[in-house]
Amino acid sequence: MKYRVIIMGAAGRDFHNFNVYFRQNKQYEVVAFTAAQIPHIEGRLYPPELAGPLYPKGIKIYSEEELPELIKKYDVDQVILAYTDLSHLTVMNKASLVLACGADFRLMGPKATMLESRLPVISICAVRTGSGKSQTTRKVCDILRKKGLRVVVVRHPMPYGDLKNQVCERFATYEDLDRYNTTIEEREEYEPHIDRGNIVYAGVDYEKILREAEKEADVIVWDGGNNDFPFYKSDLQIVLVDPHRPRHEVSYYPGETNARMANVVIINKIDSAKPDHVEQTLRNIKGLNPKSTIIKAASPITAENPELIRDKRVLVVEDGPTLTHGGMSYGAGIVAARKYAAKEIVDPRPYAVGSIKKVFEAYPHIGCLLPAMGYSPEQVNELKETIEAVDCDSVIIGTPIDLRRLLKISKPTVRIKYELQEIGKPDLEEILKNFPPKRK
Repeated sequence: MKYRVIIMGAAGRDFHNFNVYFRQNKQYEVVAFTAAQIPHIEGRLYPPELAGPLYPKGIKIYSEEELPELIKKYDVDQVILAYTDLSHLTVMNKASLVLACGADFRLMGPKATMLESRLPVISICAVRTGSGKSQTTRKVCDILRKKGLRVVVVRHPMPYGDLKNQVCERFATYEDLDRYNTTIEEREEYEPHIDRGNIVYAGVDYEKILREAEKEADVIVWDGGNNDFPFYKSDLQIVLVDPHRPRHEVSYYPGETNARMANVVIINKIDSAKPDHVEQTLRNIKGLNPKSTIIKAASPITAENPELIRDKRVLVVEDGPTLTHGGMSYGAGIVAARKYAAKEIVDPRPYAVGSIKKVFEAYPHIGCLLPAMGYSPEQVNELKETIEAVDCDSVIIGTPIDLRRLLKISKPTVRIKYELQEIGKPDLEEILKNFPPKRK
């Protein structure tokens, strides 16, 4: 008997779980993927070239809203949840829906989904989106390269375009970003590494990606996405926690999994979080994982032209995923606006157009910030149109990349940057002093 399966995803872990567990497994038939969180990723096909010989027609990708009908239509036995940044309550709501439709509900863990490298692997993950993984990954790479090691970064997947052309992508230059038609969300992760001279791999097939990355590395650094756990077995797992969102480390999937598996936990942003929230987060981590090493850190910000903020009416543009499914209502841009005494933060909602307007409707908690959404060329144009329409003195760019590379903004702009800064000891230098370890 074959088990008929639907994989619920968001163009990331869903494809990975299929590739490593189901693609050649004759006990199962994956009849559909469903898609959520990311705009415009449903309605596609997981192509035959990636799906393998058991799926000569490929596998269709539907909207998650169609899940009950799909369970009935295909007489589904199991539904696999394979995306992240979900509260425990939301996970059980989805489980209850699946069970009510008659199918089993399943979560897949590290043993079934992690690949093993022949090289040492460091993973940087988090309990929530927007906790500070990116700046931590950059610092880890800096330390390793100072030791004379060749470092290759493998980034959690973001294949939102033509999947056949995104099997295994290598980014070393800005020309590579253009060659692969990367979205704003992808550029936010790749550009800072390229600026430092780091090579980044990403794509769809993470077995193939790993083997290619191993050819030019001494160490693999897994750069996690959202709050997912790694695709690769790690020699050292570093996990970021955000005290601006206390208790999320014990109430979000699979962030709690990361917190429990971590060798090192970094409690970030202690310079801007409330002291009691920092203490509560510390207690929760010690309760979940008393053997972990804890580092306290800040992410201090700098502005290239602070005079364009002081006493000005500013539009604040923040990282899109952090504000949307990350659940934050502010980011580095807002911190900068307060630090440098902006006169007013202008509300962009009356000026929003197209899909940007729909983002505000879907995530009302965002308030008077503009999320830098750019999952398609159309959405990038709508973001630019919204920025141009806002009546303000200057634009604060709080995103990890310089949006001005993609958008011609007629207004004065201020780029905000932030890096990880450990407070006290231990710090990452000390943690990585004897890395890589001797391996049998």
